[in-house]
Amino acid sequence: MRASKVISIGAHRIAILLYVIVALFPLFWLLKVSVTPNDLLYSEGVRMWPSRMTFDHFSFVIAHSAFPVFFKNSLIVAGSTAIVVTILASLSGYALSRFDFKAKYWIVGLMLLTQMFPLVMLVAPIFKMLSPLGLTNSLTGLVVVYTAFNVPFATFLMQSFFDGIPKDLEEAAMIDGASRFVAFRQIILPLTLPGVAATLGFVFTAAWSELLFALMLISGNDAATFPVGLLTFVSKFSVDFGQMMAAGVLALIPACVFFLLIQRYLVQGLTAGAVKG
Repeated sequence: MRASKVISIGAHRIAILLYVIVALFPLFWLLKVSVTPNDLLYSEGVRMWPSRMTFDHFSFVIAHSAFPVFFKNSLIVAGSTAIVVTILASLSGYALSRFDFKAKYWIVGLMLLTQMFPLVMLVAPIFKMLSPLGLTNSLTGLVVVYTAFNVPFATFLMQSFFDGIPKDLEEAAMIDGASRFVAFRQIILPLTLPGVAATLGFVFTAAWSELLFALMLISGNDAATFPVGLLTFVSKFSVDFGQMMAAGVLALIPACVFFLLIQRYLVQGLTAGAVKG
């Protein structure tokens, strides 16, 4: 093996290692602070691991704070949003992939237009629209907003998967007597399970970690999600970093479990969706 090739392989692996370290270091520090006693948070200076560990932060967050309520609300909002968006994106993505109609490109243009504006510009008008409907300070209102903002990208994502499936498959099923919807549900949709998993993962993560609308539309702890709930650990004169980091570690669990369940399809979906034909 030539020296240049060895150097290239070594540089490539070093770059990957550095990327992994940079990507995982915040998570490591999150875990480290969550098990560090309050009296050691500042007295020990910068250490890679505390000299003494405690799980008091976790017990306080679980048993003596409103975090379980925030946790449940986030599960409801993120799960509902992911399911609704995936259903809508599957139907609309199939329509854009298989049908040609006059308003098709106008619809695509309008969907792209929704992705061009900073979300902070839309907080006031959205609040104004939801208030008369009684959807502020409610989980339903958050699901509606998150669904509206995630459907366009999810539609384009699902469309790319449908474009990669030959039209002959459903046409053959329709010749055998199946309706288009039956052909879509029984033949095409199972072939796009990787795309469904990728869409579910993207939307769930986006809804799970969203803060701006959750902060602006929710005014009480009963309907607050966990990103908003993390702010309850910040008081006027201090921040309880130990409890905040413990809550952050607990908030990672659903996302990790969710991705473990769909990982069989996720990697395949993220790669296959970029290729047509």
